[in-house]
Amino acid sequence: MRTLNVELDERSYPIRIGSGVLADSGLILPYLKSKRVAVVTNDVVGPLYLADFVAGLRKQGISVTQIVLPDGEAHKDWPTLNLIFDGLLGEHCDRSTTLIALGGGVVGDMVGFAAATYQRGVPFIQVPTTLLSQVDSSVGGKTAINHPLGKNMIGAFYQPKLVLADTSVLNTLPDRELRAGMAEIIKYGLIRDLPFLEWIESNLERLMARDPAALAEAVERSCRNKAEVVAADETEQGERATLNLGHTFGHAIETGLGYGAWLHGEAVAAGAVMAADLSRRLGWLSDADVARVREIHLRAGLPVKGAPLGADRYLELMAHDKKVSDGTLRLVLLKQIGRAVITSEATNSDIRASIDACC
Repeated sequence: MRTLNVELDERSYPIRIGSGVLADSGLILPYLKSKRVAVVTNDVVGPLYLADFVAGLRKQGISVTQIVLPDGEAHKDWPTLNLIFDGLLGEHCDRSTTLIALGGGVVGDMVGFAAATYQRGVPFIQVPTTLLSQVDSSVGGKTAINHPLGKNMIGAFYQPKLVLADTSVLNTLPDRELRAGMAEIIKYGLIRDLPFLEWIESNLERLMARDPAALAEAVERSCRNKAEVVAADETEQGERATLNLGHTFGHAIETGLGYGAWLHGEAVAAGAVMAADLSRRLGWLSDADVARVREIHLRAGLPVKGAPLGADRYLELMAHDKKVSDGTLRLVLLKQIGRAVITSEATNSDIRASIDACC
């Protein structure tokens, strides 16, 4: 088992990464406020892992409430969030109850938001079961639901007590979900860790073949990058926004097509290529750099062309981005491969040109 820490003073917490850690319920016990938990999962992950996970908790003398949500980004909304509250209230869960998110990014985001707001705040633990959630969404305390006008627009910064990432569960992950997770792994190399990007380029076939050692290394290095950024800028006032490379374009795709039509990682991959193309138009990247960004996403089986929504629709949707400040759209672009910046230097005409070229 590998252990990292997210350093946030009194709210610091560990990330424990390893094969089989899901079965070790003793790892969770020290982080509970009382011996009462509510495990929230979805109707895809639940049949695979819920029964054994709950049985392990109950062997530790823990009382467990189980809540199963419908699967998918299309259900990351108020009605589904209320299913969590219905379950908690129906079972008379109090402020000492710890919520446990057993699932991917949608489950983790919604459980975190429920924990931030139920009785004005209860503890929660992340047990991510997809590659994307293990390397990104489970770490850092971003919680949210979607709105028809924008993705993740309603939420809170609320940190978990523990992240428990079992790499063995990736064996049951559909290929499409594995590819989507690779988009977030590649992102860390592009924005701040060139040696990691070079490692990914050299080991991509091992990662796509689900080599256990390669996946464990990728999860750890991704989480280390995320933890360092979060510790420096928890509420995204500066550096943390660079973690959103490709996300402004990508969120427009997800919102414009309807949540769930593209997986988040697929949209981020296409968005990263758009961001690279726009960086080239600003004189920061070469043609070879843009080709490199395209090639690594192609090798991972990810889309490198955005949805054909049209530049007007992209810009309309991007106007709702959380990085908009005083009416000005700020984008995460690449000054060079391995170094991201947040900038408002791109003109509308440059942005339109990149959208047209990459869709």
